Amino acid sequence: MKTILVAEDNDSNYILMTYILRRDYQFQRARNGQEAVDMVNQGGFDLVLMDVKMPVMDGLEATAIIKEQHPDLPIIALTANAFDSDRQLALNTGCNDFLAKPVSSEKCLTMIAKYIGK
Repeated sequence: MKTILVAEDNDSNYILMTYILRRDYQFQRARNGQEAVDMVNQGGFDLVLMDVKMPVMDGLEATAIIKEQHPDLPIIALTANAFDSDRQLALNTGCNDFLAKPVSSEKCLTMIAKYIGK
């Protein structure tokens, strides 16, 4: 089974993601961008769902660091800011794709499957 790192500081958003992912994927949580970087460097993840606004280190900074060392690891940005400029910034930083919160189960699973299958 594929393993996803869910980088999300908000408990309710994380609970929603576990509900969406639980049938098809294994997952672990990082509560901030620095934890996400550290966990990815330890290995074992097939994809990262990266919240953009987090404490310690934001998701875009974490994405840039992760992509330097793991350029082939798919990262999907998650953000409540759904403006085109936010999407473009995430893509320019190295995210492979972008999901606006609140996340739809169907859209999320379809996007993940596009990168790593089921």
